[in-house]
Amino acid sequence: MKTTEVKKFAVFDIDGTVIRWQLYHAIVHELAKMGAMGPKADLLIRQARMNWKQRLHHDSFHDYEMVLVEEYRKARHQIKISDFETAVDTVFDAYKDQVYNYTRDLIKRLKGEGYMLFAVSGSQQEIVEKFGAYYGFDDVIGSSYTRTPDGKLGETAYSPVLDGKGPALKKLIDKHGVSLAESYAIGDSLSDAVMLEMVERPIAFNPDDNLYNKARSEGWDIVVERKNVVYQLRKSDGSYLLAATN
Repeated sequence: MKTTEVKKFAVFDIDGTVIRWQLYHAIVHELAKMGAMGPKADLLIRQARMNWKQRLHHDSFHDYEMVLVEEYRKARHQIKISDFETAVDTVFDAYKDQVYNYTRDLIKRLKGEGYMLFAVSGSQQEIVEKFGAYYGFDDVIGSSYTRTPDGKLGETAYSPVLDGKGPALKKLIDKHGVSLAESYAIGDSLSDAVMLEMVERPIAFNPDDNLYNKARSEGWDIVVERKNVVYQLRKSDGSYLLAATN
């Protein structure tokens, strides 16, 4: 009797894990710069981002994110779909090759080993799909929005961050019939932790402090890329050992 081969998979977060910036942020920045979000949004977002860059306090990045998300939320009903699509294309062209060496090479290696590649991202579905096609991913899930009859963006229809990345990954696993054996998950923030908990080979890549603490408590591999050097931290006898991998 012929047996059906069960495929292995790897799931990647995108923003800050593969791409060296946040695609969601970049699209909102572009829309604000275009004037598609009203007269004040661009200034408010740029001011908040400068506060973060100057590290005015410990939570300055969180504060910047909250300003950006809130301005986007308030303006969505006035953003034309045509402007949104222009912003997506502009950001994709600018950022598609601004990736980390480690995750870019891991994508290439795992694809060569026959893994199915998935992406689960809080960024907009339209740009996640473009990114996935560009790098040969088999399926992706991002955030989606309704459209109004007059050609504007509407409410959030679905968000892997708000609704949970675990259910999103479970949906991909069921859809494609892949196996958890030898599976990978790679992420950089605490919202990715549930995906890392589900797989056999979790990797916290350039983790924020919350994911770093979680990875240490779970004994997960931790990988950090700085400039052109990749460092791997692996648990050994209760502590982590640091080694450059290139």
